[in-house]
Amino acid sequence: MKNNNVVLGVLSGVAVGAIAGILFAPAKGTKTRKRIMKKGNNLKKDLKNKFENVYNTVTTKYEDVLDQAKEFATDHQEK
Repeated sequence: MKNNNVVLGVLSGVAVGAIAGILFAPAKGTKTRKRIMKKGNNLKKDLKNKFENVYNTVTTKYEDVLDQAKEFATDHQEK
């Protein structure tokens, strides 16, 4: 869990830094808004991928534990 928090913290820091850099850069408002939207969409995709990875990991672990529990129950019913 700590690694996930560190990764999320780093991603958040990068996103905040990128947005701050864009906001303080001398560019037209429309161009700045497009950049912010692009960065936001990239961040959304990254977070979605991270969530899917965590979800898949948890699902796999759950299925493994469930299979082990079934095997354990079967072994002890035979005895």
